[in-house]
Amino acid sequence: MTSKRFPSLPALAGALSLLAVAAGLSVTGSSAEEARLVPPPAVDEAPGAESETAVLAGGCFWGVQGVFQHVRGVTSAVSGYAGGDAATARYETVGGGGTGHAESVKITYDPRRISYGRILQIYFSVAHDPTQRNRQGPDVGPQYRSAIFPTDAEQARIAKAYIEQLGRAGVFDAEIATRIEAGHAFYPAEEYHQDYLTLHPTSPYIAINDLPKVEALQRLFPEDYRADPVLVAGQPTN
Repeated sequence: MTSKRFPSLPALAGALSLLAVAAGLSVTGSSAEEARLVPPPAVDEAPGAESETAVLAGGCFWGVQGVFQHVRGVTSAVSGYAGGDAATARYETVGGGGTGHAESVKITYDPRRISYGRILQIYFSVAHDPTQRNRQGPDVGPQYRSAIFPTDAEQARIAKAYIEQLGRAGVFDAEIATRIEAGHAFYPAEEYHQDYLTLHPTSPYIAINDLPKVEALQRLFPEDYRADPVLVAGQPTN
């Protein structure tokens, strides 16, 4: 099983990055080019309360969190775990792949400024590749699966309808692997995982895999992009 937690991966990523720079190539180009603007959902929520939450999994939580921290209307994006029990919601345990957890991000947003459907559109367009099953980029295992953890029946309905809509439209070259997993609690990750993209922008892993996602957000969703991310530092994670 390959994972970002193994020392060999950052070393390999760094070597590839140095080789790319030496050859005059961009280390962010290929990932950015994989992003695509998918159609908005035909079914969406109506504006309601001042604050709502969405929980999404799409590979390493560093990149997913980093994307949504740059989205207007999002008031918080916390990296964590969903799909398993509280007792196993720890990074090293989840990394074994047998806990049921997926690395996830809890997104708190103002539905008067951005809808749940728009959150999902960004998720499918730039935050990850929804056709990958139990992997994203260099990270392999069920803890990196594409999954939506709806907080209520309405979110589950919207997510199901949207996946079916994108499937019928043939937006992607392969079948969408995203699972809808209802009834699971979210557990915040360790402090050192929070705001990782912002705190470590020169990390080879971040430069190669995650910064292109933020660049794609700015390019494909300019009206939703904000330059200054909303950070976890100084905010409660629960």
